[in-house]
Amino acid sequence: MSYKTILDIRADTKLYSIMAQEDDLRALGKVMDFMRGISVIFLLINCYWFCYEAFQEWHFTLGIINKILMNFQRTSGLFSSILWTKLFCVVFLALSCLGTKGVKEEKITWPKIWTVLFSGFVFFFFNWWLLALPIGKVGAATLYIFTLSVGYICLLMGGVWMSRLLKNNLMDDVFNTENESFMQETRLMENEYSVNLPTRFYYKKKWNKGWINVVNPFRASMVLGTPGSGKSYAIVNNYIKQQIEKGFAMYIYDYKFPDLSEIAYNHLLHHLDAYKVTPQFFVINFDDPRKSHRCNPINPAFMTDISDAYESAYTIMLNLNRSWIQKQGDFFVESPIILLAAIIWFLKIYENGKYCTFPHAIEFLNRPYAQIFPILTSYDELANYLSPFMDAWEGGAQDQLQGQIASAKIPLSRMISPALYWVMTGDDFSLDINNPNEPKVLVVGNNPDRQNIYSAALGLYNSRIVKLINKKKQLKSSVIIDELPTIYFRGLDNLIATARSNKVAVCLGFQDFSQLTRDYGDKESKVIQNTVGNVFSGQVVGETAKTLSERFGKVLQQRQSMTINRNDKSTSISTQMDSLIPASKISNLTQGMFVGAMSDNFDERIDQKIFHAEIVVDSVKVSAEMKAYQSIPVIADFTNEDGFDNLKETIEANYKRIRQEILSLVDAETKRIKELPSPAHLAK
Repeated sequence: MSYKTILDIRADTKLYSIMAQEDDLRALGKVMDFMRGISVIFLLINCYWFCYEAFQEWHFTLGIINKILMNFQRTSGLFSSILWTKLFCVVFLALSCLGTKGVKEEKITWPKIWTVLFSGFVFFFFNWWLLALPIGKVGAATLYIFTLSVGYICLLMGGVWMSRLLKNNLMDDVFNTENESFMQETRLMENEYSVNLPTRFYYKKKWNKGWINVVNPFRASMVLGTPGSGKSYAIVNNYIKQQIEKGFAMYIYDYKFPDLSEIAYNHLLHHLDAYKVTPQFFVINFDDPRKSHRCNPINPAFMTDISDAYESAYTIMLNLNRSWIQKQGDFFVESPIILLAAIIWFLKIYENGKYCTFPHAIEFLNRPYAQIFPILTSYDELANYLSPFMDAWEGGAQDQLQGQIASAKIPLSRMISPALYWVMTGDDFSLDINNPNEPKVLVVGNNPDRQNIYSAALGLYNSRIVKLINKKKQLKSSVIIDELPTIYFRGLDNLIATARSNKVAVCLGFQDFSQLTRDYGDKESKVIQNTVGNVFSGQVVGETAKTLSERFGKVLQQRQSMTINRNDKSTSISTQMDSLIPASKISNLTQGMFVGAMSDNFDERIDQKIFHAEIVVDSVKVSAEMKAYQSIPVIADFTNEDGFDNLKETIEANYKRIRQEILSLVDAETKRIKELPSPAHLAK
């Protein structure tokens, strides 16, 4: 059989099929016309029988019709009630409309249809009383026939419109909401570590109640969202509250002190029973020493190696010079860091760390380099560490040496503050917040107006805490950093990657990935993004929205197209993989609406990890709680014996004492060096 023959057979088959369909349509049309004819006959019979006297006056009566109708009445009682013929009329009318084909119209809507049907029903069925009106038989009959006809026409219009109704109007879902809505987790999954957030999500044309279950907070969480998206109100605050309720030791970086601090303090007061050992609440606040404890972040007892000093120096200098983050490894970046690290370690080994505080380190660095280097290099463990500086000095490269020292002095000089010196020279508590015997809730407060100064000092607390809490056999703990890019948190990527096994839950809040990349560098930013297991995102735009959309993956979505001609409507349906949550949706999220993904455990499987929901917050309850909040109490009393406040005098005296101690140390070390034979030539 030739190819041409096959094509001819296919064409003939298709033609035959089309002709068969047309024959079926013509037959259906004849049946529907017959049904409508019967309906009209019942309508006319009703008018003829119940308005007979009027028809007599109009001379429209026939004896044969009278005889037929009388026989119907005798055998079936068809005209015993005015309602029967009307019902038969409506039934056959409905059957005729059921199979009516017509051009589909978008303008036909259900409200229009119901209005016309209701009007027709009233005119058609509720007009019997018109026949009893005292306006003569002809007048009453005329009015009755008129309303009956109007009612019939309205019922016919409604029925025809229903057949022409566009049942699948694509314009009803212009934003593709139905395709992009999905079933989410409705189970509440609690354990001793979990954070559980109630939600509302849209699915199958209704709002459903659900839960976001962070069953493993130790895999880290990040909360993204533009200002005002509700990330702190809906998520970060809940993390603080629920983790306190479950007995977590906690470290909180409060960028807008005391917003988070007051929440933590008041919630802890009401849930002290959640801890086996009663925890203590500590505050670090440089603005108001009265409401701040004192803590030495470079306490010599917690520094075991010069690498600890190096980490501290690194954190300080990169917080003071954010541009250096992108230049790590460069000579003029590493040099001041090494110098500061050497000074910190020197203060650690000098007289068992008697002067090992950050303010002492600043003051020591600000001494002339001719005094600094002989002292530092007189210690064997620092001599090799500082060999680049000594080479420059002994080689006569004074300009280079001064440049190295100045790059450390200049930024650190911004931190010379009596209040800061006061807070960082005390030892009210240690930074091992998850010590099972001494659990702590520590909040450190920043000030947006003094961010450049405070961030370095607070970053130092951060780096030391990361070192101390990331150990085995410690109490479960939480690190909550809101507005992460405002502070450089050295070792954060390593903390996220390794802290899971040590029961350290990390929660990071920031605005978007570009902000994180700007302040942490591209490499570290990517590591943080890719190692975090739990993701919350409010409204974000640009590349962040695209990245998140890709992370949430794709889903099989239905696509529908429609063709309407004068006789019929044809619909084609196709499916394709498309974004579960498109970037455009993420860019336009309402306040309180979040998208994200959760991680699970071996024994706590979450089938649907992705969510797109509104986090439900009981605003009335929260407002009532906040009204009842106590302010953070005064921690340090600076009232003297005479009842006068001597805060200024006390911190100024502390400032002067530190300077004097460094002067005494330099003098003592200079004398010691002059008595030594080998490095004596270095002493000036």
